[in-house]
Amino acid sequence: MSAVLDLLAFGPHPDDVELSCGGWVARAAADGHRVGVVDLTQGELATNGDVVERAAEADAAARALGLTVRENLGLPDGGLRADDDAQTDAVVEALRRLRPSLVLAPWIEARHPDHAAAGRLIERAVFFAGLAKHRPALGAPARPLRLVFYPQRHEVRPDFVVDVTTIYPVKQAAIACHASQFGAGGTKTLINASVGLGAFEARDRYWGATIGVPLGEPYLLRGPVPLADPVAHFAAHPHPPVLVPPR
Repeated sequence: MSAVLDLLAFGPHPDDVELSCGGWVARAAADGHRVGVVDLTQGELATNGDVVERAAEADAAARALGLTVRENLGLPDGGLRADDDAQTDAVVEALRRLRPSLVLAPWIEARHPDHAAAGRLIERAVFFAGLAKHRPALGAPARPLRLVFYPQRHEVRPDFVVDVTTIYPVKQAAIACHASQFGAGGTKTLINASVGLGAFEARDRYWGATIGVPLGEPYLLRGPVPLADPVAHFAAHPHPPVLVPPR
């Protein structure tokens, strides 16, 4: 069976994709790729906003990003677990039904326990989704071509950086859709503080500078990327090497 989606991003809560990898998601959609987002939880433990409000915000952000599909698995906010079989199977079912070529997941080191757990949960589900004898009732086996991790605030040395300079206004518009989390009013939290969103833009400006562009998003891989013609690849990307902190 062929892929239904070209790119599928998983977020622990209904704003994490926009903050962390919204630039690549928006750029892929603008380039004509079929792009989806699956939010693992409804974000019911958030200090501000409720489930109904956050669902409406997620729908608005989906339209801003140009998504083909956006779904919510309704897993427990604050209770994501990589070793939970029911949670794994919920992700497996989504993977087999949406059949993405590439999957984005949170990096497995993060301040928020749900983010770290989500990365491991999705990594586990990606493996089992490709096993024909694992829960055949969940659909035909399917395994993405590559699982890619996106970091948030955790310091990393990325394996590649995506230039999101021209699409950045779309990323910002999608983030702004989550007004309950980032808008004025409400209880002050780390993310809606004056330096909250600024920290993410500073991150993107830093990593953009490392590849010679104004804005870039960092990503990590578990293994090497094959290059058939390294000379042609680096001729197309001639930026000089940049020293960055070790992972």
